[in-house]
Amino acid sequence: MANFADYTRNEETEVNSWIRFGLRLGVSAALHPFEYSKALIQIGYEPIAARPGKSMLGRPIMVLPNIFQYAGHIKRIDGFYGCYRGLAPKLAGSILSMVVSERVAEKLDLAHKEDKDESELTEEENYVQFKYNLKRDIVLTVSGIVVSHPFHVISLRMMAQFVGRETLYNSILGSIAEIWKTEGIRGFFSGLIPKLLCDVACLVLSSSTVFILNKYFIKDKVARQYNAGFTQFMFSSLLYPLQVVSTCSAISGSRLMAGQPPIMPQYSNWVDCWNDLQSRRELKRGSSLFWRSQVLQAPIIATSAFAPLPKLSRYQ
Repeated sequence: MANFADYTRNEETEVNSWIRFGLRLGVSAALHPFEYSKALIQIGYEPIAARPGKSMLGRPIMVLPNIFQYAGHIKRIDGFYGCYRGLAPKLAGSILSMVVSERVAEKLDLAHKEDKDESELTEEENYVQFKYNLKRDIVLTVSGIVVSHPFHVISLRMMAQFVGRETLYNSILGSIAEIWKTEGIRGFFSGLIPKLLCDVACLVLSSSTVFILNKYFIKDKVARQYNAGFTQFMFSSLLYPLQVVSTCSAISGSRLMAGQPPIMPQYSNWVDCWNDLQSRRELKRGSSLFWRSQVLQAPIIATSAFAPLPKLSRYQ
């Protein structure tokens, strides 16, 4: 009877995890137009001219469109369905990541375990539980990112086609053929290292910080929930430049207008990309999605098929 109860409990846990995963996929699909806009902002593409405005301190600035205005521009050009360009490989990568990462964790004897309440555990048992969960999360994160990254690259390049109006990445199979033909196996993993560094560092730093704060300082359960969210947000903001470098590296070197000079330099590796963006103070572009302002007065100008003078400028 005990074995049957354990089996039933494991089945319920697996079903619940798939339901939660399905909900995350649904939310991700619904918010894709904003992710689409953010990706274009990260590569430095500004199709809407900045307008004069003032900062909160009253200083004259050039105001750039917020994320809603940017998504609205994409809809005006490509229509409603055009806002979901790149969604199919993104969802395919998420599903593959979920399946493969769980299998890898099970092979390494890191299967999912129900967490016990901290009040029922000794200090040593609580630390053992934390270490187990952190090891499992690292394995899930690394294996999930590696296996899904080719689809991530395809999704980004599908979206980057908006800049030059190309049709090189219209389907998953066609995109695979294009990358293999022009860049080989390396093309599928462009931008992988900064993405891994960002996600793994954020996971380790936020999990460790939350554990220490909950152990020594925060005892209230409600406060602990807020603490986890705030800590993760803080470290993801701190590591955000790695996201920008990963996005630019994934597109640089492709045959797309967005990945070629003068819009984007030819980067030899992600460190070269980091150094270039840092020298131009553009490592944080896209970090602010609602209140965006242009830093420099003289933006770089590039041409496009549908917008004669889109601006690629330095901004927040």
